[in-house]
Amino acid sequence: MIIVMTRGSAEEQLQIVIGEIKAFGYDPHVIRGTDRTVVGAVGDERGKARLQALESFDGVEQVIPILKPFKLASTEVKQERSIVELANGLKIGGGHLAVMAGPCSVESEEQLLETARRVKAAGANVLRGGAFKPRTSPYAFQGLAEEGLKLMARAGEETGLPIITEVIAPEDVDLVAEYADIVQVGARNMSNFALLRRLGGIRKPVMLKRGMSATVEEFLMSAEYILSEGNYNVILCERGIRTFETATRFTFDINAIPLLHNLTHLPVIADPSHATGQWRLVEPIAKAALAAGADGLMIEVHTDPVHAFSDGAQSLRPDTFEKMMKSILPYAELSGLKLPEFD
Repeated sequence: MIIVMTRGSAEEQLQIVIGEIKAFGYDPHVIRGTDRTVVGAVGDERGKARLQALESFDGVEQVIPILKPFKLASTEVKQERSIVELANGLKIGGGHLAVMAGPCSVESEEQLLETARRVKAAGANVLRGGAFKPRTSPYAFQGLAEEGLKLMARAGEETGLPIITEVIAPEDVDLVAEYADIVQVGARNMSNFALLRRLGGIRKPVMLKRGMSATVEEFLMSAEYILSEGNYNVILCERGIRTFETATRFTFDINAIPLLHNLTHLPVIADPSHATGQWRLVEPIAKAALAAGADGLMIEVHTDPVHAFSDGAQSLRPDTFEKMMKSILPYAELSGLKLPEFD
């Protein structure tokens, strides 16, 4: 249920409502908008009729049932677009274009620092790189683990770029959060509910990638796990789904971007690198994603893709990334996005 407070209601009235929600056995989630405050009451739906009585309380305008199975992620709870703000002031969502770029895997200090410098010069505002790599084969490169995190932090410190990197196990959340500005959940872990609950307990932003066989509703229900634990700094990432088509690595679901914007207030990022698996297709799909309303892009960039430890075929060279950044500007402008600055 959503408890909508009246415009100008007192904080004391809000706290009384929160206390009653807890007394009914529900978890209150306060969302303060520019116009008014609403409280999402989340819990066992069998007793939700009791919450209707809150309409008689001072400061309460109305109590509305949440129809969607994903409660806190829904636009029923919050119609304003959410903006995730990082410690350095960078904003993701709400008209701010985020471009996350870097190698699939952190391989060496030299490789990472050169890539970081080049993508920043081209206009990227977040550095991506994998220290822990979940791979289909147990024999493939699995990442440098904590050493990779230290290299990411060093590259971020030198360039001033916030960093995003993946966590793959609940026991590694604290370690990754110590280094990362944004913690990423990969497609293979979208339904790792123990991991999602653990990430709900931190206050670092989390970017959740859609599972390769997940419906949009399942995707949002996974985001709900994080939100329901109290972490509202969630970013969604559409990275392509598995279909019968084999000409590309996955099929980029362009429908999902405007659909997600209709269903949820959370920012939506697009990953054309994983969606296509082919570097030549990254630029046109990036343009399509921005035209469809994506809040940003995640692009794999490598200084030597032929010798990359992972995903070289879908990685752009730095000079190609620079050209792509310039080519996407008209599409970002059409969508009303604030553009990154670069020479």
